[in-house]
Amino acid sequence: MTTLNFNGRMLFLSADPEKVTAQLEGKDLSPAQAGPLRDDVSTDEITPIPVLAYYDERLGRYPYLGFKAGSQLPVVKDAVRNGGFSVTVAGKRYGKGSSREHSPVAERTAGIRLVIAESFERIYRQNADNVGLFTSTDFSLIDRIRRGEGIDIEEIVASRDRLAAAILRHGGLLRYGQERMRTISLAKVGSDSTPRTLAEKILQRHLVRTADVEASLKPGDGGFVRADWRFIHEYYTGMCTHMLHATFGKPVTLHEPQSIIAFEDHLSYSHRSPVHIANGLLNDVRNLSDAHRAFVSDYGVRSHGYLDGIEGREGGSQGISHAMMAELYALPGNVVVGTDSHTPHSGAVGCVAFGVGTTDMANSMVTGAVRMTMPETLRIDLHGDIPPGVTAKDLVLHLLSDPKIKAGAGVGKIFEFGGNAISQLSTDERATLTNMTAELGGFTGIVAPDEETVRFLRERRGVEFKIEPWMRSDPGAHYADTIRIDCSAVTPMVAAPGDPGNGVALGSLKERVKLDIAYGGSCTAGKREDFDHYHEVLSWAAKQGLRVPPNVKLYLQFGTAAVRDYCIGKGYLAAFEQVGAEMLQPACGACANCGPGSSTEASQVTVSAINRNFPGRSGPGQVWLASPPTVAASAIAGELLSFAELRERFSH
Repeated sequence: MTTLNFNGRMLFLSADPEKVTAQLEGKDLSPAQAGPLRDDVSTDEITPIPVLAYYDERLGRYPYLGFKAGSQLPVVKDAVRNGGFSVTVAGKRYGKGSSREHSPVAERTAGIRLVIAESFERIYRQNADNVGLFTSTDFSLIDRIRRGEGIDIEEIVASRDRLAAAILRHGGLLRYGQERMRTISLAKVGSDSTPRTLAEKILQRHLVRTADVEASLKPGDGGFVRADWRFIHEYYTGMCTHMLHATFGKPVTLHEPQSIIAFEDHLSYSHRSPVHIANGLLNDVRNLSDAHRAFVSDYGVRSHGYLDGIEGREGGSQGISHAMMAELYALPGNVVVGTDSHTPHSGAVGCVAFGVGTTDMANSMVTGAVRMTMPETLRIDLHGDIPPGVTAKDLVLHLLSDPKIKAGAGVGKIFEFGGNAISQLSTDERATLTNMTAELGGFTGIVAPDEETVRFLRERRGVEFKIEPWMRSDPGAHYADTIRIDCSAVTPMVAAPGDPGNGVALGSLKERVKLDIAYGGSCTAGKREDFDHYHEVLSWAAKQGLRVPPNVKLYLQFGTAAVRDYCIGKGYLAAFEQVGAEMLQPACGACANCGPGSSTEASQVTVSAINRNFPGRSGPGQVWLASPPTVAASAIAGELLSFAELRERFSH
């Protein structure tokens, strides 16, 4: 047996900034003294965007730099490492948000060996396993560790699935892969008559057999699946390459490199990013790009990079990875994995698409197999007629505010979107639903392929796809629960700053918030139909002689070059320019705090069509989430306003 001794100090991530500061200054607290713990600590807070410029031991200087207690950021550089902490304690849904593996790596290299929390987000916990960082929901460990008691590793892994326990015993995924995954094969598709959901069928058809994985997975079982597509972007490529070469040597033999895609989509506007400029990070950004491009060159994988070839000119990329996967690659029945939490975007075309961390991607690069834990499926039944002016973004913000979702009903689940209202949504709109499964806490989102899917593939990709009979959920398939949404009762929504779950009907706001910035773009809201919405509002405004007020800045950023060309072909740019919008080439941009549209002062207020508004996500200001038409209407009004309200206020 292996006994783990956590000899360092214990850091309670308290909701009280003074309690956090006291610990960093050397005072040890009991759980009672620490007081209420922070819930919903996101990976954006554990490792803010500027920290992602590093991918090695330097990360140990930076954990929790974005951690917000009250209105303060009490953790500074080197504070955790210098404080001699070995255990972190927090509240519910620890590690929500981005799939960035930098977070557990930063914690581990700062000396943290165990994180105790009431609950964990799926990607964060899997990433922690993969790098050998222990996690537990057992708060009885706290007093035992404070007494100096050693904890048997078997006690910590006892509640985990068989595969997770094996990975932790090996010290991480790559060591496990070296020893246990030298030969793998696909499991046989079961011939039993058990009713299954569509996602379960897809995953079963891609299941890989190993010594620690059964031939068929039940919910909660860990396993590996073969991915039809694997993709990575520049924030993670350097770290992934570093891991591969450190573990397997250089060069490494990649498994089916033709199915690996590399994107540069996050940092192509970093030369106009206030946070990157202010922190002197442009050389680090170039190093990330150099490492990314070296990987592409050394291994010959397909690549979608900068429009200008090099950073520093106009800016922009060929497109955001998620949108391009749906536009160019993903097909119904596929498994798609990427190093980003919004990989579920492609579930809109009827595939299982999910985000993974860097170690998972590195392991899949050499084995072709991707680690996952078999989730349950949550059925989202959308019924009724969707009112004019209500978009998929409003539907998902409404869903995020549902009491069951706020209580954690969606955490780790597959969201199956169905019901008679689905036929009213285009594939672009469906992608908004599946994309924001990440904010719902889910494993992925999926929409069964139908005539709309066939149309999308034919018109966007020139693919004549035939839906196979098995590509649907079976009658009688098991669902963890069903949430029904009467779409006819949904009105334009916004989410108040701090969390996408802070949804409220826009019409119910008694006082309308004044704005400094309006941003339309991102993978969630930079698609063709999103720009149809922007144009509908802004062309109307232009005809009324309205412009964006001088004290407000409106940015519109294309999701892909194909979306830009579509807008040019439709003649949209004239109206955008007439009202005073600044047009930006494709990139993740302000959504990831990587370009124009990010706030620079805590006092600034933004309305944004992006997918998440965690503290610090798009700068230090306050971010309200809204749909594309609401963002455009609010930009013209200078305050939060729906398009219907804008028309009522300014119609001649």
